[in-house]
Amino acid sequence: MAPLCALATVALAGQPIERPSVVAGDTWVYRTTIEKGPSGWNQSSEEIAVLRTTASTIFYSVKPSGSTQPPKETFAGSDWSRSRDVNGADTVVNRPLSFPLTAGKSWEVSYTEMNPNKAHQSEKFDIKYTVVGWESVDVPAGKFQALKIESDGQWHATVAPNQKIVQGAESTGHGATLFTDVDKTAAREVSGKIYKAFWYVPEVKRWVKSVEEYYSSAGVRNERYTWELESFKPGAAAAP
Repeated sequence: MAPLCALATVALAGQPIERPSVVAGDTWVYRTTIEKGPSGWNQSSEEIAVLRTTASTIFYSVKPSGSTQPPKETFAGSDWSRSRDVNGADTVVNRPLSFPLTAGKSWEVSYTEMNPNKAHQSEKFDIKYTVVGWESVDVPAGKFQALKIESDGQWHATVAPNQKIVQGAESTGHGATLFTDVDKTAAREVSGKIYKAFWYVPEVKRWVKSVEEYYSSAGVRNERYTWELESFKPGAAAAP
């Protein structure tokens, strides 16, 4: 069998890339790297396997590569978009691909979530994806010609008002005096930046590499997630 990287070919300039035919049994293994804060770092391998598909949905499992534990089963849109419940409605929160793909094409994902956690009254995300063009990329599975998609986004949050009560005692010549201080913080607006990049290879039916970065309101990167393809096995329906 030829090396996986030999399967990737250079597409003609301007030729649209149509949605792939994903089938049960298609399996990808990614090396995942998670970086949080100045010192948090973790790396592992993750296996993604298609269980079944419908016209609009890909049902798949996710588990650590080589694990004998039952995998987590989840789903994505037929374009690998991810959706979840936001304010009681099914909402697309991530769409790295929008077929057909052509250089220069762009699309947006925007949504606002009310009371997502105790700290925030609301969170708003505005992300624009753009197909940059073809470029070479090296990953553990080999070297590929990939169509790069980048996203430039912003997050905005309304921080919930907070009240902190501090109690203590002060000693005086006449004994101890108890005191209570109430520190109130008003609601305030904060915002930060989001960057994502995906290197899509048609023959692999998915991206061979992706990077997601999240920046705080102070302009500091808090989190980075990197996925790099280690292997791809097509399902039985796609085998020659």
